[in-house]
Amino acid sequence: MEKKLSGRLIYSGKVLNLRVDEVELEDGKRALREVVEHRGAVVIIPVLNDEKIVMVRQYRYATGKELLELPAGTMEEGENPLLCAKRELLEETGYEANDLIYLLSCYSSPGFCDEKFHLFLAKDLRKREQNLDSDEKIKVEIYSIEELKERVKRGEMEDAKSIAGILYYIAFCHEGRTSPKV
Repeated sequence: MEKKLSGRLIYSGKVLNLRVDEVELEDGKRALREVVEHRGAVVIIPVLNDEKIVMVRQYRYATGKELLELPAGTMEEGENPLLCAKRELLEETGYEANDLIYLLSCYSSPGFCDEKFHLFLAKDLRKREQNLDSDEKIKVEIYSIEELKERVKRGEMEDAKSIAGILYYIAFCHEGRTSPKV
């Protein structure tokens, strides 16, 4: 295991920080590790009563294009993931869930980032109104499982967290199941 010798904060921003650490490797050599620090995020799989999935389409500056995604958002400092999932679902889609089920947590890009996202299944949805942040423009789109499976297969979906969430849902939650069966 690598041992941290020192660390230096390079950048502190609204969404993330960048830190450079000097570490000692197992063989005694030293190396630098660049680490993006992130508060974490939630990803929600909103399922309508007819088994269709509520998706969002939004422009992502870093990619220079619109992406089709599951609703998601960054947690506030110290925020409970469940409360964040409820907030983000309503803000981005205008839906509230009577049933919000935690599925799993995983790292988004552990080679250089400590961001962990928490995946939730949202069921028994009620339509309300979108409550977007002032800098957001999000279109809500509804898809069947088959349509999403085909989009993933053809490489038309490029957002990793959404691909992971959709495939998790298909593998473990589809057809009335609410969680993986061991």
